[in-house]
Amino acid sequence: MVKHINEVEYTIFDTETTGLEPQFGDRIIEIAAIKLKNNAQRETFHSLVNPQRKVSAVAYQINHISDEMLKLAPTIEKVLPRFLEFIKGSVLCSYNAGFDLGFIKNEAKLFNLYLPDDLIVVDILTMARKLLPNIERHSLWFVSSIMDIKATQQHRALSDVELTIQVFDKLNVMLKNKGLTDFAQFINLFSLTSGLSSRIMDEKIAEIQQAIDLGVKLKIKYFSRSEAEVTERLVTPKEITQERNREYLVGYCHLRGEERTFRIDGILHIEVV
Repeated sequence: MVKHINEVEYTIFDTETTGLEPQFGDRIIEIAAIKLKNNAQRETFHSLVNPQRKVSAVAYQINHISDEMLKLAPTIEKVLPRFLEFIKGSVLCSYNAGFDLGFIKNEAKLFNLYLPDDLIVVDILTMARKLLPNIERHSLWFVSSIMDIKATQQHRALSDVELTIQVFDKLNVMLKNKGLTDFAQFINLFSLTSGLSSRIMDEKIAEIQQAIDLGVKLKIKYFSRSEAEVTERLVTPKEITQERNREYLVGYCHLRGEERTFRIDGILHIEVV
């Protein structure tokens, strides 16, 4: 059954850390998350975390979390299992999710813990980049400011989650205005989940190759990264090419009256006509 993006439960989360490099020993010192469904906030998770090491001077200048504040906080060994239980059954979202997820995975590995096998991760920074391609930067504070959101980024986990939710809501309104409300299309565009993305890509490539072999036309719904617009195109597919580890459909576009190249990861829907 096709799901509307509002029917899905999302967990928006954020971390604060001792530094930027988990592979060199930096640790989580704060983690927060809020669950959303049908545009309504549901449950909240928040904890400071004792990293059992010093907070770097640079990190303190950013988040103002001191070693003294963390002395009596629980260690990640106690916090992370509760967080993993909290996110079960939801789509995990963060602004620059690759950074936060890298720390979560590193901490989990230290204690032989595992993220759910079916976990879907969505990067809200990727959403902002794709839906607002023409702005000069895409940091959370800048995107929120051009969206006329009054709250400012505090670099504290819970307040930044609340700010991210406001950005996420506005980006979802943009998706709705473009007619993008299908959850499968949503994760196709914004998911960081490599296994899931690979499966979706493989299915699309197989459909396109079948159309090429049969010599039939395709009606595609296509998301243009350069214009942040969704259009429907009638295409006579010619070939599938690869460049810089990306797959492309080359074909005659009947809308433009010429041969065009389409990024396959931007094709949201395929229909044989």
